[in-house]
Amino acid sequence: MIDLHTHTLFSDGELLPSELVRRACYIGYKALAITDHVDTSNIDFVIPRVAQAIEDISKYSDIKIIPGVEITHVPPELIGKLVTMAREFGAKVVIVHGETVVEPVAEGTNSAAIEAGADILSHPGLISKEDAVSAKNKGVALEITSRKGHSLSNGHVAKTALEVGADLVINTDSHAPEDLITLDRAEVILRSAGIAGDSAGQILRNSRKIIDKIFNEKS
Repeated sequence: MIDLHTHTLFSDGELLPSELVRRACYIGYKALAITDHVDTSNIDFVIPRVAQAIEDISKYSDIKIIPGVEITHVPPELIGKLVTMAREFGAKVVIVHGETVVEPVAEGTNSAAIEAGADILSHPGLISKEDAVSAKNKGVALEITSRKGHSLSNGHVAKTALEVGADLVINTDSHAPEDLITLDRAEVILRSAGIAGDSAGQILRNSRKIIDKIFNEKS
């Protein structure tokens, strides 16, 4: 399992980075990104500290760990600025909290995240075909999620992305130990969204592509 969307005590998660990594390792994860929620109030605090923890833990861990962020509920007009800031502070995976159907995310967030060149647009809700095409052209992956509530639109996201050829990834948006999933569970979630066979395999490989790009840039 490769999971590029998780949270710790540095935002609204329940675990320290070290415990999150250990639990992921224990159930067979190959890679994990820690992507705590940020806006302009905490971006300079969260990223360096999570990155330092990851640097220390990685020396003794069997899985690849990546520092990242999830830019959350900010006005669409600020998203581009925050994506740039996140990368400057050391985030290797930049996610934007998309227009999920279960939260009052500002209209236009999906479009702004794609235009800003985020790596992943998380739980993008009832994403339009036009935005999905833009995501394909910009190389922004759209998320299928195991997270309760956010997963209600998985079927729509999958159908729209597959129709236009946009990349999909599957993540957990984990906040607690029980949110982490096995690869078998990920495959069930993909099938439940109408994705199976070669398409499911490609989605799992899309996460690997993001990981490989990050670590090739570091070497």
